[in-house]
Amino acid sequence: MTRADEVARLGIDKFLETYREKELLRLLTCGSVDDGKSTLIGRLLHDTGQVFEDQLEAAKRDTKRFGTTGEELDFALLLDGLEAEREQGITIDVAHYYYATERRKFIIADTPGHEQYTRNMATGASNCALAIILVDARRGVLEQTRRHSFIVSLLGIRHVVFAVNKMDLVDFDQKVFDDIRSECSDFAAKLQATDVHFIPISALRGDNVAERSESMPWYGGSTLLDLLETVHIASDRNLIDLRFPVQYVIRPDLNFRGFGGTVESGIIRRGDEVVAIPSGKKSRVKSIVTFDGELEEAFAPMSVTVALEDEIDVSRGDMLVHPANASKLDNSIEAMVVWMSDARLEVGGSYLIKQTTVQTPATVTELSYRMDVNTLRREDAKDLGLNEIGRISLETMRPLAFDAYAKNRHTGAFILIDRLTNATLGAGMIVDRRSAEATLEGRTARARDAGRHIRSQLSKVSIEDRSKRLGHQPVTIWLTGLPRSGKSSIAFALEKALFDLGHGVHVLDGENLRGGINRDLGFSGADRFENQRRCAEVARLCNDVGLISIAALVSPLSADRAEARRIVGEARFVEVFCSAPLDVCESRDGHGLYARARAGEITNVTGVDAPYEAPASAELVLDTVKHSLDESVEAILVHLRDNGIIPA
Repeated sequence: MTRADEVARLGIDKFLETYREKELLRLLTCGSVDDGKSTLIGRLLHDTGQVFEDQLEAAKRDTKRFGTTGEELDFALLLDGLEAEREQGITIDVAHYYYATERRKFIIADTPGHEQYTRNMATGASNCALAIILVDARRGVLEQTRRHSFIVSLLGIRHVVFAVNKMDLVDFDQKVFDDIRSECSDFAAKLQATDVHFIPISALRGDNVAERSESMPWYGGSTLLDLLETVHIASDRNLIDLRFPVQYVIRPDLNFRGFGGTVESGIIRRGDEVVAIPSGKKSRVKSIVTFDGELEEAFAPMSVTVALEDEIDVSRGDMLVHPANASKLDNSIEAMVVWMSDARLEVGGSYLIKQTTVQTPATVTELSYRMDVNTLRREDAKDLGLNEIGRISLETMRPLAFDAYAKNRHTGAFILIDRLTNATLGAGMIVDRRSAEATLEGRTARARDAGRHIRSQLSKVSIEDRSKRLGHQPVTIWLTGLPRSGKSSIAFALEKALFDLGHGVHVLDGENLRGGINRDLGFSGADRFENQRRCAEVARLCNDVGLISIAALVSPLSADRAEARRIVGEARFVEVFCSAPLDVCESRDGHGLYARARAGEITNVTGVDAPYEAPASAELVLDTVKHSLDESVEAILVHLRDNGIIPA
């Protein structure tokens, strides 16, 4: 039934209402050059009654003019809009086509097949839920087939259909289809694809496209159209993790202040408690406003305005999440990137990163490897060129609220932009950070390699003898917390208390270290890590000679504190969390650190524009608001006595 027939049957109002209620499937076609992508889409549009008579007549005239399919109608001519595409018989740009059946409506991205247009293909695939990868039955699996399969997997597309096309040109031979299916299955298994289908078709003749083929009785599966109409995509949508990036602050008058944006994932309801990232301020949802009125709840991908009960500081680029299910917040990310520019990506390169509603400067700090998409092997590389794919690390000036792309495609995706021309240079997918051990393993790999042939020299005085002489066990007490949470005050008071008890003790204070041994370090993620690593190494050396080391550093990231524990040694490490709310820390700030950060004079200040990850399992938690300095020191002394570090 054509669209005109359906409109005549239902009436225009009922037709539009029915159309709006249909589920939408976004899909793309990809594969190598001349595998028949445009022909397949043209056939689908034709067989589902989506082609107007004048379009059909124009395609018939162009078929005679270009003569690419003999007497058969060239269905690709229903699509290729550029004159160069019609003349060359290839797709160059990404084009989108819309059609609907009684069950579902569709948006199809027709992507280029040639390798030089890989960036176009990746762009077209970015919002799709299903991919049709065409394979020419005569040529089998080609390099570009593998390339597109890898990109489809990289972009998190869960539903993949390998359509083995042009079966009519191999006499509908089942063995040809089976061999291609076997090869594709082996390759797809390496990509961890979860929902893969194989269909033998002839796009030109229509076999197994909308109607079952009589020429392939050996195939018992569904037709392509039937699969597209029935594939289950409802569960693909993330309705668990609320992610609401704020796009606009809407204040039409003094009585209303709302935050406009799109619910990228999850559900937001009236009365929900939410927290704004990166400020950490909490409030509750007062109302959810749309053009049609207020709602009780909104879910992805609805565009709404959210008003809160409290006047908290929220602006464009911030994100509203549920307190118990927040996204990650960091100035440092790792990602797979598809490079889309003739200008090469290089380590140290400075770009703009656009992620959700945030745009901020970013620097490439590491290129881990380049991916060979044919063999899936990782290759060492110094840079990335046009259409190449690699894994990189980035440091951003402003912390990003993000999830891994595999968990949330909306908060895990970004683009890199040229700071001078504003041209898009690359598309990235944030990956799960390696475990703390693996991350830190990579960070220190070069240092360990450099010292591989160094032999440690052993002291003739044992740790046991030192402990007997000094009357305590050597230990590192690692004080962590926000700036002005009380770490340094506690550290030096504890040092005095232990010294008065006759113990050998010293303090490694973060600010003192930065005035000397660490004065060459800044406040980037990499420099913060190095600052803490050096401190841990000094603490370990002091423990080795029997001293008690007290380290007072912000040390905001759990992974970095885990590395400090590894360096010092689990048995010698005591983590103490100095807990104080941000507003209390700011009120204690007599040196203006927070004020300067709020004014934008300095950046990467923990708690303002850099994240702090509170310890999940510290040996001791000190509430420095409720407890005095003396009480905090006594709590640490009690812990040391109870654990046999100092005498009871």
